[in-house]
Amino acid sequence: MKEINLDAKIQFCQLEELTEDDQRLVNKAIEATRNSYAPYSKFYVGACLRTADGLEIIGANQENAAFPSGLCAERSAIFAAQSQHPESAIVALAIAARNEEGLMATPVSPCGACRQVILEMEDRYQRDVKILLYGTEGIYVIPNVKTLLPLHFVDSCMK
Repeated sequence: MKEINLDAKIQFCQLEELTEDDQRLVNKAIEATRNSYAPYSKFYVGACLRTADGLEIIGANQENAAFPSGLCAERSAIFAAQSQHPESAIVALAIAARNEEGLMATPVSPCGACRQVILEMEDRYQRDVKILLYGTEGIYVIPNVKTLLPLHFVDSCMK
């Protein structure tokens, strides 16, 4: 039996160490947590993405009493961007979360469904999506979703 080692290189920094554009994206994700509708979990997630054209589009999680009917912040931002600007690749995505006590100290990572959707965007446009995961203690800067999803599944896997 052979062992395969999958390494992930993720940067950890403070907000002021990011570029001005990335700082703005993170701040908009933090603001977007206020647009969250989470009466059941009380877990408020905001996302803000930037397209290759420089557009910034926010999303916020939306819950429903029938839990599968809700939608994560990441996918709400991505689907809004793709519905309105399908010609423009997504190049960066910032995510922030808070609960009733305030913003999360440790960055929160996208769920599996959101990772798959981000992966589809990378595959569709043949471009990495930089992911910025905000926490009050610092920010994870991830070069692409494949770093979070190393054994990924896209269309080419079926050919």
